[in-house]
Amino acid sequence: MGSKVKISDLADEMGMQMDEHFQLINKETGEIIYIMEKLVRMAEDGEPYDHLPDWQQEQMELAIDFVEYDMEKYLPIPSQFDINEYGMMEDFCFSIKDSNAQNKLLHTIRGKGAFRRFKDMIIDLDLAEDWYNYRDKRYKQIAIEFCEDHGLEYVE
Repeated sequence: MGSKVKISDLADEMGMQMDEHFQLINKETGEIIYIMEKLVRMAEDGEPYDHLPDWQQEQMELAIDFVEYDMEKYLPIPSQFDINEYGMMEDFCFSIKDSNAQNKLLHTIRGKGAFRRFKDMIIDLDLAEDWYNYRDKRYKQIAIEFCEDHGLEYVE
């Protein structure tokens, strides 16, 4: 691999998943790229793309390259299904020293709507900055483990 993956970029991207897009690392360049799923389907079917706007033609060329080289050259970044953000929230709750705040947070994350209630509660308890710092560190940890598991060189 020529270039190294930037851990902060990878961690940021894992936190911002996009539906109907492939989020990939080019193993040769370390670059994180997005390809619309519909363009990958077009590439697989060999559909012409000269009618597309310039930016989509560039995306289509990436899609064609992805279809041709797939996992030889590209690696999907961990998806929201690979990353257990609920587990992160729960771990964060247990990291809170104030037992009253900890109990409120733990109660908040039970059942449907846990993410919204959690976000409201961390604001009410003035813990939002602590949460986002905690979450960012966890995403960076996951990004480092991902790179190490796949033999990708990285820089912090």
